[in-house]
Amino acid sequence: MPAEIAPKEKKEPSRLEFDTSTRELTGRFLRDWVFPYWRLLAITAALMVAVSLSTGAIPLVVERLFAMLREQDPRVIYVIPVVVVGLMTIRALALYGQAVTLESVVARVIANFQFAMFDHLLRADLKRLTREASGTLISRFTNDVNQIRHGLSTAITAAARDFLTILVLIGVLIYLDPLLSLIVLVVYPLAAIPIWEIGRRLRQVSKRTQANMGDMTALLGESLAGTRMVKTYGLEGYEAARAKESFERNYKLRLKAIEAKSRLDPLLEFLGGLAIAGVVVFAGYRAMTDISSVDKLVAFITALLMASQPVRSIGKLNAALQEALAAIQRIFDLLDEPPQIVDAAHAKPLDLEGAGIAFADVSFGYGDGARALDQFNLDVPGGKMVALVGRSGAGKSTVFNLIPRLFDVNNGAVRIDGQDVRDVTLGSLRGAIGLVSQDAILFNDTVRANIAFGNLAATEEEIATAAKAAAAHDFIAALPDGYDTVVGDRGLKLSGGERQRISLARAILKDAPILLLDEATSALDAESERLVQSALEDMAKGRTTIAIAHRLATVRKADRICVLEAGRVVEEGTHETLLAKGGLYAKLAKLQFRDDSDQPTDKTAEG
Repeated sequence: MPAEIAPKEKKEPSRLEFDTSTRELTGRFLRDWVFPYWRLLAITAALMVAVSLSTGAIPLVVERLFAMLREQDPRVIYVIPVVVVGLMTIRALALYGQAVTLESVVARVIANFQFAMFDHLLRADLKRLTREASGTLISRFTNDVNQIRHGLSTAITAAARDFLTILVLIGVLIYLDPLLSLIVLVVYPLAAIPIWEIGRRLRQVSKRTQANMGDMTALLGESLAGTRMVKTYGLEGYEAARAKESFERNYKLRLKAIEAKSRLDPLLEFLGGLAIAGVVVFAGYRAMTDISSVDKLVAFITALLMASQPVRSIGKLNAALQEALAAIQRIFDLLDEPPQIVDAAHAKPLDLEGAGIAFADVSFGYGDGARALDQFNLDVPGGKMVALVGRSGAGKSTVFNLIPRLFDVNNGAVRIDGQDVRDVTLGSLRGAIGLVSQDAILFNDTVRANIAFGNLAATEEEIATAAKAAAAHDFIAALPDGYDTVVGDRGLKLSGGERQRISLARAILKDAPILLLDEATSALDAESERLVQSALEDMAKGRTTIAIAHRLATVRKADRICVLEAGRVVEEGTHETLLAKGGLYAKLAKLQFRDDSDQPTDKTAEG
């Protein structure tokens, strides 16, 4: 079942702690991500000033209009319309320019955030990537950045244009009637405390909502990716129940946010009505005795009404900011996670001679308490092929993970030509290793691009040669667009065997001195397996090759076979000598070979 969003409420920080963390978070975001675009921001600010000034001029035009009507001034017919059209034109053009420049800044900040997260995750440790479902991480790129986009747009608009507009209108109000202005300046600030409290609550709810959105995205990804299994096992009802539970949690969290935000408009409407009522009472009394004050009263009320929209925007600003800050905090938490697998300060490029690999008293565990390797020793001479066999959980995949430093050993050392892999640069280490996994990973790109990932500088001829060596050229040529055919999401437009052969062609193209084969022919039919096995044998010549073998028939020609059990090598030798020993290897072989012809059966050994 999906994990609970917030199993226990944490103690809320004090007001001082909350304010300090908010200032630090906001300061870092503005300094590092927004202010680098100060030129565009300056243009946006100038346009916002134009909007604010043109807005503030409207009540003054209204005052002059009523004064000219009272005085029966004939210029009212042609002066006031020209002024109004001019003001509205300036305001319209400034609004357009401000919207374009502002959104360009917001879009650039969001794009930078998304790239920074993607780049960070690409370079993150495998342990970190497997800690969360991919859907949860993808949620940072969608749900979280949408919160930031909305918050940033609202913040700049409210904090700049609307705030400036309010200042201009306050100046107009004071100019028109200083005494009445005091009523407005006393009433509206009363909303500050409840607005702050609502925003703080929204920040907590938003954190939980965004976390739930990540879980929900992960659940949907799992269910849709596993549609075949869901239908085959009749699990539609079970998966629907899981999804409904996640949707229901999201609904309840969003409802809390809606309830909190919905309190803002009634509060601001009430205070606005209170301010207008006070103005009407005091101004109306004076207008009864002084007809000349009616012009200023109408202009004053016009300015007050025009201020209601920017005041409402400012009131909602804190709510939008708190939701955005919750998303920013989640993204910063991700970006601030330092990778553990990095180049050492003294790291040097890997100096290859024979590419011999040695595990010396290696112990390693994945953090669950159990050891995947325990005092593990293995010596693979340069240019030779060693096969690893054994039951599931014996430690074979862990050996593969430690050679390219996807994880670091807890004790002992992994060495290549006598060099500890922790003392060489990751680029040179991984550049010397080619991998063919039983899970053929293809990207939603062309066949040509998927093969060329082995060597981005490869020519068309080299790509085709690698495909032929992997017994893939013929089926590729038969595809609708040949090498330009897009393979689909995870290569699902191709069969399992076709995906495997493209993956093998990629490794052949890389032409690395060290080759790791994780049951490379497991998804192939008999004919393709024969062709690929032959290609692998040719490819392995002169290379240091380690192969994980579940189907023992594929590694009979290995120079040495090592049998793993509980994280240690318990047997080693050639196929024939291990059969003669009658140990674990012989038991595994008995399960697979039906007679002395060494032909594989339909069964496969565990592991």
